Amino acid sequence: MSLFSQSAGSAADLSKFPDPAVDEAAASGKQVAILAGGCFWCTEAVYEQLDGVSKVVSGYSGGTAETAKYDLVSMGRSDHAEAISITYDPTKISYGKILKVFFSIAHDPSQLNRQGPDHGRQYRSAVFYENDEQKKIVTAYIAQLEKAKVFSKPIVTEVVPLEKFYRAEEYHQDFVERNPLQGYVRVNALPKVEKLKKNYPDKLR
Repeated sequence: MSLFSQSAGSAADLSKFPDPAVDEAAASGKQVAILAGGCFWCTEAVYEQLDGVSKVVSGYSGGTAETAKYDLVSMGRSDHAEAISITYDPTKISYGKILKVFFSIAHDPSQLNRQGPDHGRQYRSAVFYENDEQKKIVTAYIAQLEKAKVFSKPIVTEVVPLEKFYRAEEYHQDFVERNPLQGYVRVNALPKVEKLKKNYPDKLR
């Protein structure tokens, strides 16, 4: 992970960012969303602020158990993406609203195989769906954003079925919370958290 500022994204005006027209039906019990949007330190820090989110875990998805190790993933020597597992209460925050934060705050979905200073397929934009409903919601939302021309460039987010999510090493968990003065965190992660607080204060814990 490189110490240079991440792109703020190509969305021109977050006030015009639409809510998903298609969202999950009323559900009970905890649900899980698996998202990849560059450095998992940054995406994890964003989702840990949201009301209705009970747990966020940094990890790897898209590859095998044998290569689910940071030294391999970070060097691009596996098929994994750095990803996060978000456990949430759908009565407080929906899958669609989680996607809205993903596309508007957590990362720039128009960057191919990179996020800001971090380059490589391990930093790709991807949604790993667990079921047909999640697939339907994310596919519809991407089409909605493209039609609204929210971004100045095409959205390159991969929408793929979840095969397995592998928890990352413990020193990656809650990294931003535990290391707020670390250089990369200050330049890349904390501005995303501030962007969330500024634009979606009603979604915070």
